[in-house]
Amino acid sequence: MKLSTKTRYGLRALIELCSGYDGESAVSIGDIARKQGLSETYLEQLFQKLRKSGLVKSVRGAQGGYMLSRPPEEISAASIVESLEGNIVFSECLEGAGCDKSSRCPTRRLWSKVKTSIDSILEETTLKDLAEDQALERFQGGPCTGGACEKLSEGKDAP
Repeated sequence: MKLSTKTRYGLRALIELCSGYDGESAVSIGDIARKQGLSETYLEQLFQKLRKSGLVKSVRGAQGGYMLSRPPEEISAASIVESLEGNIVFSECLEGAGCDKSSRCPTRRLWSKVKTSIDSILEETTLKDLAEDQALERFQGGPCTGGACEKLSEGKDAP
């Protein structure tokens, strides 16, 4: 399973909106594109989807751009992925009509557990969590992995 650039770039762009979130200020697509090294045209397409799903609001005028429609701690990674990708289909046997071997398939239960785990992680992870992880990575000068992010965010020394 590989998420498309829509989701990867969309998450990066929304994390940019998080960095100065005050509920009132908009950020231009151009600013986001420059900071993230992404195409403005492509970002505009992504933000249209995000706006239609209610995750961002557009603001017109000289100080226009986009802003989060609600606080980052209220926006799950799952809602972002669903907005940009639609429903993630991990295995066709778990969706819709399934397959004719589903009742005796030796791997169906495995795929179901994997999908449940992925769905749970996406639901539990908020945009605020992602922005905080990014801030910790910048502070440390590299990727924040494992329990180190959690410990640093709680003010404890990382291993």
